[in-house]
Amino acid sequence: MSRFQWVIVATCVWLNMLDGFDVMAMAFTAKRVTAYFSITATELGLLISAGLVGMALGSMFLAPLADRLGRRPMLIAGVATTAVGMVLASFASTALLLGAFRILTGLGIGIILACVNVLLSEYSSHKHRGLAIGLYTAGYGIGAGLGGFAAVALMGDDPAGWRVVFLVGGIVTLLSTAVVFFVLPESVDFLVQNRPRNVLAKLNRIADKIKQPRLESEKEIPDPVPVTSSRIGELFKPRFRRSTLLIWAVFFLIMLGFYFVNSWTPALLTQAGMTENQGIIAGLLMSLGGATGAVFYGLIVSRFSSRKVLIGFAILTAGAMVVFILSSSLIFLAMVLAGGVGFLVNGCMAGAYTTAPPRFPALARSTGMGWTIGIGRVGAILAPTMAGALLDAGATPVLLYVGAAGVMLLAALAVILLRDVDKGVDPADTEPAAPEMPNYLDQRQMHGESAS
Repeated sequence: MSRFQWVIVATCVWLNMLDGFDVMAMAFTAKRVTAYFSITATELGLLISAGLVGMALGSMFLAPLADRLGRRPMLIAGVATTAVGMVLASFASTALLLGAFRILTGLGIGIILACVNVLLSEYSSHKHRGLAIGLYTAGYGIGAGLGGFAAVALMGDDPAGWRVVFLVGGIVTLLSTAVVFFVLPESVDFLVQNRPRNVLAKLNRIADKIKQPRLESEKEIPDPVPVTSSRIGELFKPRFRRSTLLIWAVFFLIMLGFYFVNSWTPALLTQAGMTENQGIIAGLLMSLGGATGAVFYGLIVSRFSSRKVLIGFAILTAGAMVVFILSSSLIFLAMVLAGGVGFLVNGCMAGAYTTAPPRFPALARSTGMGWTIGIGRVGAILAPTMAGALLDAGATPVLLYVGAAGVMLLAALAVILLRDVDKGVDPADTEPAAPEMPNYLDQRQMHGESAS
């Protein structure tokens, strides 16, 4: 990996840290917001869900524009939209307006998530892709954790201090728009597929930065793949249909389990017998373990199949969830296991992000990731709601965690049904299809033409 490729990775990690801060901003300020607007717990739940709804809509309906307009310009637009939503939220005069601005913020984050995952996957070499995505995934937990400390400091004792949290987050995100503009390049696969003006010069500028040989003429650029249907239609061609549906299932199930664990653990542990402070500490240990697990996944996946490692992580997560909730009466053991559950479930998230992008055709990769993340966010939205409804119906913490473990086992089954990927397609597929354009960078690296 060249230095510039690692700069791209670092920028993507930073964007995910901002995502972690922004997504958790409502959670950090929930008590102040509730008191300021005199809203009920149900209305607060709707405010928290508003950002997630915006993310799902942004991922599914706006991010696919990146396959037509360019992944870099759409990413810049996504960061700018997030910043505007955050700043406007800090000036919201009613809870309804705050909810609307949270949806706007979520739309921007949805675009960011889909475009960043495509660029990160493309500009990371095959050997280091798992590590790069592991670092990226860890950024979310780091941003959320740092955001928690920042929120406490920024709010102080002011009843309206929650506004400062959103304002500072918006300003930092707005400044990050400039970072994206000057640092991140356009997707090489997009340039090859769409052939904008001066495509040769643009590819050669990127080649110089990532230490790859320059192209002598446009004849050396692979021919674009003919677009014979809509971008979403490309995902359901016979060659990709099976992988698309399975990847959607993987993201839905893993995000369902991930957001259940992260949103309900402190409350459920308190209900299971721990004190409130012990439940909070367990939640923090889970977050710390999560950041470590994502990076660890990235380190080991450079040596083993990402698919097989993800299967192992999902199965271990299911087992750890059951042992964790059953040991809640043993405080020290439960604390250790809390970190272990966070370690494993975040490793699953990193695995999902590593496994997904290469399985979509290059000409519809942003569309594929956008819809995949959107489907996953549906699971994220359902997780806290379903858990609350089941608790109201009389379910115990043990029953909920056992159910979450079953969800992770279903995710493992979906990954088992996937086939190993080579050059972006499933090699076991034998159905006739149009020639597929592999990731252009990987293509050159595999032929030994790259110094990286």
